[in-house]
Amino acid sequence: MERPDNRSYRLRGARATPAQEAAYAALWEKYGINPSGVLNLTSYFPDSKRIIMEIGTGMGEASAGIISADPDTGFLAIEVHKPGIGALMNLANKNGSTNLRIIEEDAHLVLQHWIADNSVDAIHLFFPDPWPKTKHKKRRIVQDPFLQLIAPKIKAGGYIHIATDWVEYASWISEVFKASTLFHGGEIERPVFRPISKFEGQGLRKGHTVTDFRFFKS
Repeated sequence: MERPDNRSYRLRGARATPAQEAAYAALWEKYGINPSGVLNLTSYFPDSKRIIMEIGTGMGEASAGIISADPDTGFLAIEVHKPGIGALMNLANKNGSTNLRIIEEDAHLVLQHWIADNSVDAIHLFFPDPWPKTKHKKRRIVQDPFLQLIAPKIKAGGYIHIATDWVEYASWISEVFKASTLFHGGEIERPVFRPISKFEGQGLRKGHTVTDFRFFKS
């Protein structure tokens, strides 16, 4: 399987802690998915009223809180950072959450090869890498090809929810979606369901402005 030439994420250098390594080894069978073809997501979430895909879960504390608070929703997490995967599984397991599954792979490849059309109710994209340098902006995940990739996967009436603490990236996101006929929507108030992660808290203490968007499939 060919990987994208320009990844929209940085591979973090931090090594997994012993607790994260142990959680990964012990809990992957419970939470992990190793796809071999297009997935039947309802088979993983048979009792869920809806399915949300989260692209990039960081170290998992915000994701685990959202998952725990919404047991009627199935959450499919896409993450490439093994320490973060271990941390999320550890938190979810401690919370008693059974409505989580994880794929360890680049989101573009997951969407291209393993996610059926009209199979997710929503996508969460919280604090994607802003790639602030001009020469790196082509690596930003929010681009028109990404919108073309996700739109068929979202059910009618579904949406993508994006949050960023980078003002210039917020403007970029707004312009990319305005130029597309695939989605409609825009900036919204911060939703109460999204807890403040350590990462977001650090940005707020530095004076960063957090912008939330919700764009519905047209």
